[in-house]
Amino acid sequence: MSSENRFDDYDAIEHAYRAFSKKAYETYLTKLEELTLQYLPEGARIFDLCCGRGELAQLLLKKGYQVIGLDSSEVMLRYARENALGAEFILDDARYFKLSPTFHAAVSIGALNFVMSIEELKNVFHNVYASLLENGLFAFELESEESYQSFINTNYLGDVKDDFAYIERLLYDSKEKLVRENYTQFKMINGAWQRSDATLERKAYSPTEIEVALESVGFTEVRSYDEERDFGVDGSAGTTCFVCRKTLSI
Repeated sequence: MSSENRFDDYDAIEHAYRAFSKKAYETYLTKLEELTLQYLPEGARIFDLCCGRGELAQLLLKKGYQVIGLDSSEVMLRYARENALGAEFILDDARYFKLSPTFHAAVSIGALNFVMSIEELKNVFHNVYASLLENGLFAFELESEESYQSFINTNYLGDVKDDFAYIERLLYDSKEKLVRENYTQFKMINGAWQRSDATLERKAYSPTEIEVALESVGFTEVRSYDEERDFGVDGSAGTTCFVCRKTLSI
C-alpha cells in the first residue's frame, strides 16, 4: 500500500511509544483468555490488528497460537519482527486491507480510536469480518467519551532514558470528542540530542455507535464490557472491550 494512504504517524514517536509498559498487554491477554481464547482450537490462527511493536503477538505465540499482525507503521513492524519471532507481519492500513477468511479470531488493543470517523471504522470492521473463518471471534477495545473526559489540558506524561526523553500533553476537545496528543521527544543521535514533535488525534465513540456499526457489517452476539466496572482495572472507566462473532452461514 502507498504511504500516502497509510496511517504512519507512529513512525515519528516510536521512542515515546516504546516507553509504555507491557502490563497493558498482559492485562489484555488475561481478558482475552476469558472472553475468546478458551473457545478457540489448539494452535488457532489469530489476527493481531494494529499490532504495534508485537508485544501482544509475542504473548500469543507463547500460548501456542499462530499469529499474523498488521500495522501501518514500518518502524513499529521492525520492532515487532524482533519481539515476536515466528509471527508474520503485514504493512497495511486497517481501513483498507484485504485478507482471505483464514483466522479463528481477530484482536486489537489500544489502536482503533485513531480511526477518525464511524464510516472508516465500519470499513475496518468489514475488513476484519472478511478475514475471519465462519464462527470466528473479534475482540477489541475502544475508549469512550467517559474515558476521555478525565483528560484535562494540563495532563502531562513523560519519561527519560539514557538515549531519549519525551513529554506528552493530552488535550481534550469535548465538542469534537477528540483527544490530541502533543509529543515532544529528544533522541541521542551521534552524540547529539535531536528534537522532534508530533501530534496524534484519537476519536471517542459511544458503545452504542460501535454495536450498531458491528451489526451493520454482519457481526452477531455483540457484547461489551467496561474495563473498570466489569474487569476491575483501576482508572479504566469508559474503556470498553467488545467481543462479537462472525455468524455461521445457513
